[in-house]
Amino acid sequence: MQTILCILERAGGYRPTLYLKIENPPYMALVIEATPEPGPLGLPAVSVAHYGEQNGDLMRDPEMCFELSQPSAGQPSLDPYYWRGDYRGVEQWSRNVVNGQYVVLLDLHRMHELFAEVWDGNLHSQGFLDAFTDQSIHG
Repeated sequence: MQTILCILERAGGYRPTLYLKIENPPYMALVIEATPEPGPLGLPAVSVAHYGEQNGDLMRDPEMCFELSQPSAGQPSLDPYYWRGDYRGVEQWSRNVVNGQYVVLLDLHRMHELFAEVWDGNLHSQGFLDAFTDQSIHG
């Protein structure tokens, strides 16, 4: 998710109050926000979602949650653990803590990684990085 990482950098980096909304017509708005709880490994987490509307309700199409790791000598990275598509009624956890145990569904996690790669390419080609401005920052 290099496009998202570049947007985060332009926004001043991760912070617990992070909330970015990027309007980029004709595409659905893109929202990037810090989640109130850390990811399954206890790392800071961000939600990335396109929001549409149906019958007055906000609909995620899709939403993915990622843990943000920032190695001291390396580049930050985003590792997916959650995918949701409200129009399809699908919610998936590929990494989670269940009954105190860290659980990884390897095949599903790989699918989440592959989806994130394709989505990142789409976000880049659709111009979301260029559409980001200081007015996109709400938190």
